Amino acid sequence: MTKEILLIVDDQPEILNTLNHLFRRKYTILTADSAKKALQLIKKKEPAVILSDQRMPETDGVTFLSEARKLWPDAIRILITGYADIEATIEAVNRANIYQYVAKPFEPNELLTIVNKAAERFRLLKQNTMLHDQLEEKNRQLKDENIKLHIQVEKQLEMGNLIGHSPGMLKVFSLIRKVADTPTTVLILGETGTGKELLAKMIHYNSNRKDKMFVVQNCGAVPDTLLQSELFGHEKGSFTGAIQNKKGLFEQADNGTIFLDEIGDTSPAFQLGLLRVLQEGEIRPLGAAQTRKVNARVIAATNKDLKKEVETGHFREDLYYRINVFPVHLPPLRERRGDIAELLKYFIDKFTQRINKSILGIDDEVIQILNQADFPGNIRELENEAERLVTLANPGDKITKELLSDRFNTTKTITIPVLQEQTDLKLAVELLEKK
Repeated sequence: MTKEILLIVDDQPEILNTLNHLFRRKYTILTADSAKKALQLIKKKEPAVILSDQRMPETDGVTFLSEARKLWPDAIRILITGYADIEATIEAVNRANIYQYVAKPFEPNELLTIVNKAAERFRLLKQNTMLHDQLEEKNRQLKDENIKLHIQVEKQLEMGNLIGHSPGMLKVFSLIRKVADTPTTVLILGETGTGKELLAKMIHYNSNRKDKMFVVQNCGAVPDTLLQSELFGHEKGSFTGAIQNKKGLFEQADNGTIFLDEIGDTSPAFQLGLLRVLQEGEIRPLGAAQTRKVNARVIAATNKDLKKEVETGHFREDLYYRINVFPVHLPPLRERRGDIAELLKYFIDKFTQRINKSILGIDDEVIQILNQADFPGNIRELENEAERLVTLANPGDKITKELLSDRFNTTKTITIPVLQEQTDLKLAVELLEKK
């Protein structure tokens, strides 16, 4: 272990020799019989501790330590002074920012203890500085990564780069271009796995709220009381376990966007609270006496038929009309088969990059089979199948139909029935629909 450097400054040679002998076993000793020589040593060596006498012929200890502080502020400074120099001692504390002063005559063991503590303080300060620099560097790296990630996310969510050229998807893109920069509540309708959350993100990141928070809550995944606490917040003591105030997601999303997935699975009590937010722009945290204003843009989503839910009494009619201001229907994958090949290629590229595997391509027969599948899990199901294909494929090979899941390999070809001897158009359509 490298010894710390101790600089001893005194104009009396016998004092220098005595202190050198006292400290040489534990420290690398530098000595100077004048302030001028000591300052030269500080420029070259950067000592951990400086031990200086107050009374010296050319420059007093306070002045010297003040100059030393300018040259090397990290050093721990100690002043040796007589009882008669109390004013100089006070000045040293204020001007030279000394660590401690030692009165003459001093006990060698006492001085050794003081210097050891000063050296330990120097080590701790250096460690703190190093940790601070490391933390600053990490923060800088994280900031750079966040900027890159934000740019990447924005690029991925730009409408021009989203996958989908089927008529249904082009209609969706046209709608969200019109609604993105408005505060209008959006209701996204579609089956599970069609990409409702992705569409909500796309609306947010292409809006004038993109620099604010985008928060997500699956309303069907938590009990009603907990859901209200999550969204509206609560006050300390409002229920068992509420040990402190909690800000809800609506407040966190203030001036941003909140995405409420599975809105059709909420209770009437929650729906009433949500109705107040949409009508008045106010929330009331659980246990709070006053309401709070929020400006969060609401995007809701469901795979249920909310109109039927209203008719059966499971969903409030007034809330239905509040969230159904701008409905957007995401078509299931079976209604946008023209996008399957492009989606598959996108997912294959995504997973080959993730696991660093080179794939020669996709066999046409694979695309034909997937084009005929019904995909009850929609895009999520296609993505999972693409990950499986990349995992099973050998590096440098093509993806072939043998790698497909059993259910795709057993998919029957979709055929249009020949309706012979049917002159009644209505009956012919019914038979075709049944088929």
